[in-house]
Parts: sequence; C-alpha cells; structure tokens
Amino acid sequence: MLVRAVLSTPIIQWDLAETMAEQPFNEPRLALNRIYTKTGDQGDTCLASGEVVRKDSPRLECYGTVDELNSFVGMAVISAGEHPALLELRSILVRVQHELFNLGSILATTPEKVHPKQARVTQSDIEQLEVEIDRMNEGLPPLRSFILPGGSRINAELHVCRTVCRRAERLLVTATHELEIDLVNVRYLNRLSDAFFVWSRWANVALGVVEVLWSPNLSSSASRG
Repeated sequence: MLVRAVLSTPIIQWDLAETMAEQPFNEPRLALNRIYTKTGDQGDTCLASGEVVRKDSPRLECYGTVDELNSFVGMAVISAGEHPALLELRSILVRVQHELFNLGSILATTPEKVHPKQARVTQSDIEQLEVEIDRMNEGLPPLRSFILPGGSRINAELHVCRTVCRRAERLLVTATHELEIDLVNVRYLNRLSDAFFVWSRWANVALGVVEVLWSPNLSSSASRG
C-alpha cells in the first residue's frame, strides 16, 4: 500500500505487487514528509480513499472516535505492562490496537474505493473476542450489583475504553442510516465493549483488588435521609 499526503489525510494507493502476497492484508508503505499542510484549515479533510469531506461528517466522527479509543487502549497497555499478572491481557490489548487501526482504515475509505486486500476487521476478529470473553469471564465472581470503575488504574482505564467504544458504536449505527457501512464493523465494536467490561473485572481479580460495587445509599442524599 502506497500512501501519499494530500490535504490533511493520506490518500491510499494500492501496490499491485503486494496483492500477490500471502498475507490477508496489504502492509502500509507511508510517505508522510509533512505533518501539517494548512489545507484543512477551512474545516475540510481528505478520506483515505481521496474524497474531500467536512471534518464533522459522519464517517469522520466514526473513525475519529475509533482513533480516540485506540489512544485509551494504548494507556491501558502501558498500565498492564507494569504488572506480571497482566501480561496476557497486555498482549490482547496490543492486538486490539492493530484491529482498531484496521477498522479505522476501512471506515476512512468509501466502499467503491476499498481494495480487496485492504485492512479491516472481520468475523474472525469478533469470534476471537468471544473466545476471550467466555474464557476470562469463567473465573470471575458472579455479579451482585453494578460495578463502578476503580479499584486499580487499569480497571478504570478499561472502563474508559468501554464507554468510548460504546460511543463509537452508537456513532457507527447512526452513520449506517446514510452511509454504506458493513455491519461487521458494528458487531466488532459491540463485542469489543463487552470485552473491555470483562477485562476490567479480570484485571482487578488478577491483581487481587476488590471490585467497587454500586451502592445507591452511599449518595449524599441517602446519607442525609
């Protein structure tokens, strides 16, 4: 994949030689010599497939929020790396970062410009998340109340990931009303948000940290009653 900087976003051009590679997706080859171009100062930007759109367009909202989610996952990766008990989780989160970038790639491309070997999320990615959700949920204590983010830093970070993921999913569902978007992308985000919830609980258990349970009567109004 050859990328050249036009406007404020690279345009993707596909290298035919890479089409013959055995890997399912083409590897990126970037040529980003300038970080700012000033061509987006009027509120426009360029999709990966070359079309110029407004920066508040539904497609931009979707892959911009996926990018935001990826940044928060990166924070969780750093936190997980500080604890030997969380090495497995760290490895999973690093993989998810690559999957989210694959998702951003396909969302930033209009359907008619999608290359057969362009990076994307697939049903296999969803199935892998389901395997991890089921396996890691097995060892968790049954829930007797709703859970509040906290107990450990990585737990709170994973809850931030969960809520941003839910927002990305909502934006994507809204975008499907006017854009042609493969619903596998919606299913991936839906399953990923569930995974973040399980991983947040799993992290606290792995660290030996007590979960923070919601208690309605710990509110200020209840204590004054």
